[in-house]
Amino acid sequence: MIILKITIIGSGFVGATAAHILALKNIVDEIVLIDILEGVPQGKALDMTQSSAIENFKTKIIGTNSYEATKNSDIIIITAGIARKPGMTRDELLQTNVKIVSSVVKQAVQYSPESILIVVSNPLDAMVYTAYKTSGFPRYRVIGMAGILDTARYKTLIADRLNIDAAKIDCFVIGSHGDTMIALPRLTKADGKQLDKLLTKTEIDEIVSKTKNGGAEIVGLLKTGSAYYAPASSIVEMITAIVNDTGKVLPCCVFLNGEYGIKNIFVGVPVILGKEGLKEIVEIELNDEELLLLNNAADAVRELSGLVDCFLADEK
Repeated sequence: MIILKITIIGSGFVGATAAHILALKNIVDEIVLIDILEGVPQGKALDMTQSSAIENFKTKIIGTNSYEATKNSDIIIITAGIARKPGMTRDELLQTNVKIVSSVVKQAVQYSPESILIVVSNPLDAMVYTAYKTSGFPRYRVIGMAGILDTARYKTLIADRLNIDAAKIDCFVIGSHGDTMIALPRLTKADGKQLDKLLTKTEIDEIVSKTKNGGAEIVGLLKTGSAYYAPASSIVEMITAIVNDTGKVLPCCVFLNGEYGIKNIFVGVPVILGKEGLKEIVEIELNDEELLLLNNAADAVRELSGLVDCFLADEK
């Protein structure tokens, strides 16, 4: 077993589910589940630990309210934050989660200054930027999870429509995690065939629209709460790529410094992750229309990042 310590900040549905899936994979030595709620991370950690007698995994799981227990973590997953409440404006949600994410990042990196940060909190693109600015870490050690989740939703919709295995679909969803995400149907292949040879434009447009609204659809069905199984699996996919240095190309939110002609902003693009974090940004060939969409996504994120800078300045 590779000796690794993973901290997951936030023991809600996403964090706790990610912890359990990761434990089942048996690829890390220790998982620390931390939350401000007294007893909740401890109880969930105990429950998961007891499942090890059935599932036969060796990973140690600890629940805590103290950041001291997270010391020397190799990877820190940030799921902390609140969902938008009725009557709350976008700026109010952003300001609240900037405070939460910046607070947990400051405490976490104090004890794990060499860690890799994986941010899951929403609004995703702005929260990755918040973690980057707060931590002072180099760009290759701050990564956002969104593209893997969006791509999984896109693949599932295509697989359902074509009645094929999702594993036979080759595609990426890039851009921001929201209205400006880009599904790239031109570059999507299903069972080795171009998607536009298998589905009409109307069918493809419907799938792309459903992909963009995938999270909202689940929220609407649940009434309270949001998706957590697929987000948790997406987190574990990233950790597995880092721990095992798989070389697998995954869509993640990373800081671009000239790649795709975009600078100084976090945007979702295909990358290779490794033991140091971001190993390589893969520049796929986009046409003019796709590049325009990616730049539009970057502009939308840049607007949010400007607000983040203002909120962080107010905290000083």
